[in-house]
Amino acid sequence: MIGVTSVRVAEILAGVVDGSPAMSSLPERLVRACAQALPVTGVGMVLMTDNGPAGTVASTDGPAATMEELQYTLGEGPCVESSRTGRPVLQPDLATSGPARWPGFSAGALDAGIRAIFALPLRVGAIRLGVLDLYRDLPGALTDGELTEALSFADAATTILLHLQAQDSPDGSESGLIRVIEDRAEVHQATGMIAVQVGVSLAQALVLLRARSFAAERPIIAMARDVLAGVVRFTSDEDGRIHGH
Repeated sequence: MIGVTSVRVAEILAGVVDGSPAMSSLPERLVRACAQALPVTGVGMVLMTDNGPAGTVASTDGPAATMEELQYTLGEGPCVESSRTGRPVLQPDLATSGPARWPGFSAGALDAGIRAIFALPLRVGAIRLGVLDLYRDLPGALTDGELTEALSFADAATTILLHLQAQDSPDGSESGLIRVIEDRAEVHQATGMIAVQVGVSLAQALVLLRARSFAAERPIIAMARDVLAGVVRFTSDEDGRIHGH
């Protein structure tokens, strides 16, 4: 099976690269190819760190982008669990068991029309690179053969992420991964400002930023930029309660 899987990964990579060798376009081409090869509605690829999601590298459609943005903003969801455990998280019926595991994420995902999610970790040994998320607009599990195919796409996605991280973009173009890293830097900067404003730890400040983003129904990167621009500030009152305004 290992040999067959390796051959299939090579075939996937060859198909993705064929006709478009530019590294910056490979994540988008891979998620589209994955969605076409499997009985799923859409696919997203996210960058992960030890602290959770770092941003979306590629997505096939609006619900896939919403799925990844929710996990990034809330810090919970199948991709977070998959990255943490290093194992696939297969959720064939999100409405049935998702709310108990990821209440905030499940509510938003179901509103977006997502009914099943399959999160596959992208790792090299113990090193977290990302997660490949597949979703369906109807409940239903993947067959063993379909899961094997999905895991082959995950291996191909891991290879692409490794190559992207090694690229220096000599032509000056901006890859999806570079944009993700820049977005992550803005979130980290905003988290530091919030920590100083209300005198809490960086971990607590990130929780505050995520909560504010969720309450305002805005992406966390947009809220982070407002914090950096001084449009949004966090303060604590005499009772120790923290407010964002």
